[in-house]
Amino acid sequence: MTRDDEAAWRIGILYSRSGVTGATESEHFFGTVLAIEEINASAGVAGRLLDPVAYDPKCDADEYRRLATRMLQEDDVTVIFGCSTSSSRKAVLPVIERNNALLWYCSIYEGFEYSPNVIYTGAVPNQNSMQLAAWLLRNRGRRFFLVGADYIYPRESNRIMRDIVEEHGGEIVDEVYLPSDAEPAALETVVAEIARMRPDVVFSTLIGRGARAFYKLYRDRGLDPADIPIASLTMTEGETRMIGPELCGGHIVSATYVNSLDNPGNRRFLQAWRARFGDHPASMWSEMAYNQVHLFALALARTQSLDTSKLVDAVHEVEFESPEGLLRIDAGNNHAMLTPRIAVCKPDGTFDVVWEGRQPVKPDPYLTTYGFAEFWLDGDAA
Repeated sequence: MTRDDEAAWRIGILYSRSGVTGATESEHFFGTVLAIEEINASAGVAGRLLDPVAYDPKCDADEYRRLATRMLQEDDVTVIFGCSTSSSRKAVLPVIERNNALLWYCSIYEGFEYSPNVIYTGAVPNQNSMQLAAWLLRNRGRRFFLVGADYIYPRESNRIMRDIVEEHGGEIVDEVYLPSDAEPAALETVVAEIARMRPDVVFSTLIGRGARAFYKLYRDRGLDPADIPIASLTMTEGETRMIGPELCGGHIVSATYVNSLDNPGNRRFLQAWRARFGDHPASMWSEMAYNQVHLFALALARTQSLDTSKLVDAVHEVEFESPEGLLRIDAGNNHAMLTPRIAVCKPDGTFDVVWEGRQPVKPDPYLTTYGFAEFWLDGDAA
């Protein structure tokens, strides 16, 4: 893009387009691109276009840190949309805070963090994990098998799931961790153990290529989701297509967005998405990234400044009619108010929502209201 420094808002984009989580982070990237193009097609913000600087950290924590530093110190960037895994976010956070910049982080994560320099637009455990645990205990059974990648998000998510399940009469029959890019032999061992133990449900926090291989092996080895489903917080439309939708039918996801939602905001989003990206499916990864750029633009229209403190104050005052519903940021902790949903994958790759919250749930990243009283579901599956 040809740019005049005085006539454009320079922003950074820091998502991996390659590596272990390249598929999902590419969806973050696409959602970000779509929102930027929409905003610029409407004359930008206050008559000035958004001018993105984008790098690919290739899923390497050191690269995230190095490229964030480059953006802030060499590229005249103060606002970055980026990172997907908690390890990448934690790698750049000291750089963001030291430079008093602003990171927009759209992935779901394990919570237990707050920074005045981060806007967190993805779900935290009281907006997905707790509802999933309640629904599974009511509808699938009490014996849970936990499998995850060996880093902070899966370990913390599994700790929360274990505590909830055991507190409410369930049992964790096993808990296994594998490298982020697990080898087939390690995945085979886990699948064989699931087949031997016959839990009621598998809760998976595997990511990227390893997660996709796990879902394929699951069906290849004769495990039936109708009998023992895999429940996840992450496995949505883009990756189920890569796995093969027919292999994913019956598996469960707890997510604030699936692209089968029927509302005006989602219909507008899907029309724009398909015009730009064809039949590549939109998912929560792209939708969350898209939302936060529009929230940023609304805040920027108020401040007409990229000053971090001014933007943070302004984002607490705006709201966006997003594809998943009205989106707002809680002024108390910089996290998004989101509506939890639980959906079951169909063999054609679409998702049936079997439960959703009556209204957006206030984010509680530190789980100060730990327990089921506030989150127990009102009804069984549809």
